[in-house]
Amino acid sequence: MTAVELSYWQQTVFRVLGVLVAVILPAGGFVYVFLFKMMSFMQSRLGPMEAGPYGSMQLLAEVGKFLQKEDIVPEKADRRLFFLAPYIVLASTFLLLVVMPFGPDAYFTNLDTGIFLAMGLSSISVIGILIAGWASASKYALIGGLRAAGQLIAYELPMVLAVVGVVIQAGTLNLQGIVTAQHSGEIFGFGGIGNPFIITQLVGFFVFLTATQAELTQTPFDMPVAESEIVTGYITEYSGLRFLLFFIGEFATAGAFAAIAATLFLGGWAVPFVDLDDDIMNIAGPLVLFGKMMLVGFLIFWVRFTFPRFREDQLQAFAWKFLIPISLVNILATMVLKVAF
Repeated sequence: MTAVELSYWQQTVFRVLGVLVAVILPAGGFVYVFLFKMMSFMQSRLGPMEAGPYGSMQLLAEVGKFLQKEDIVPEKADRRLFFLAPYIVLASTFLLLVVMPFGPDAYFTNLDTGIFLAMGLSSISVIGILIAGWASASKYALIGGLRAAGQLIAYELPMVLAVVGVVIQAGTLNLQGIVTAQHSGEIFGFGGIGNPFIITQLVGFFVFLTATQAELTQTPFDMPVAESEIVTGYITEYSGLRFLLFFIGEFATAGAFAAIAATLFLGGWAVPFVDLDDDIMNIAGPLVLFGKMMLVGFLIFWVRFTFPRFREDQLQAFAWKFLIPISLVNILATMVLKVAF
């Protein structure tokens, strides 16, 4: 079916269903592969094994459990904002995937400023987190919300600066153009495998993944949800479906950032030696991108299960005194090399 054969509302329905699939499948895959299994193996245990073959249905069991729980609202909470907050956080993730390319013709929208829009949309979640912390009428939740806002604002700067290096090298803000630049590029005259930017932008890749870890409020950047100090921070008062939405949002956002990192640094849906205009890539492209997402996801969750938590002062100092200066040096070096070569 082509866009010519479908009416506008039919195209819209297919796009909405496509975004749902693009969000839910990676989120579920990340939970099962990394949270249930990889973490278990790293701790010398098997993980969930009872629900389905090898515990494969455990995720569905968890979802069913949360759906059956009572939806509790604190007596002094602002009910409308309390209900709205998890949907704002989840909407940020859904909107992130709207600009992602999955193949030569497999995309929801192809904007000239795609990565610029993606970075802007990723900031929307901060609003939902602040609303959740304030509307819960809980000191723990409020402290968690304020911690999260300060952390997300601090780490958005190095994330954007890491992206700037890629944009300079690719010469475009268009995500499809960035994929093309990596596929057809050369590394000091050698173009056998193209120019995946993880080679020339390795520093930017490190900074981007570190900022992603902080944006997800995962260890070692989990001060906003520190269980030993403020219970679970801004989601302390949530239960049932709304707690589930925050949980889905965390892993769906991990998938979205992994997809962005794979597109910016690993060539996205493209593979060497295969023509970008080949129609087969509209089918194979999403699978290639998913494989690269899982690779980036492995790095994200490996860090989560390995390192201890930063103190709040260490967390802020790491962003402002370490990541941001490194990002600026990387941008300067990229500009010089872009002009020289």
